[in-house]
Amino acid sequence: MIKLVLTGLWVCAVTLASVYFSVEMATAPATNPDDAKKAQQEFVKGESINVPVIANGQVNGYFITRISFMMEKGKASQLQTPLTELTTDELYSLLVGNKAIDISHTASFDVASFRSDIKKNMNERLGGDYVADVLVEQLDFLSKEEINGGDGSGKRTVKPVKIVQGDAAPDAEPKPAH
Repeated sequence: MIKLVLTGLWVCAVTLASVYFSVEMATAPATNPDDAKKAQQEFVKGESINVPVIANGQVNGYFITRISFMMEKGKASQLQTPLTELTTDELYSLLVGNKAIDISHTASFDVASFRSDIKKNMNERLGGDYVADVLVEQLDFLSKEEINGGDGSGKRTVKPVKIVQGDAAPDAEPKPAH
């Protein structure tokens, strides 16, 4: 009789545990593959880079840029060449060499194409899939006249041409409005 009662209790315990775990698994949130991928990435903050626009043998203005990257954790520290110098060289190639941006038609600038070009070229130069995503935080243009103040006084307020509004950096605090 004791064996029969113990067997019944054991069957009840196994049944309750099975029902509990099946309900838990059924109601557990599905893991998104993109979230798992993002958890394996780290944010590598870029530095401000000034790229001169040269035409007819003289400087006509400057691109002011800040490009940051999402990279796999630990890969940024494994790089032999500093990321800032590679980014600067790549921006010179795209903005000056290929003339990716036509200052007279900034509205037609394709940000997605610009990002994919940077990502593709950086990964080729680094020799692997180092850069997972490119974040354009700032891309402005200042003409030479705006920098010099137009009349030579240097007292004019500089207003850069906004080509791209920056992406919010992951886990970055919002900046206060002025």
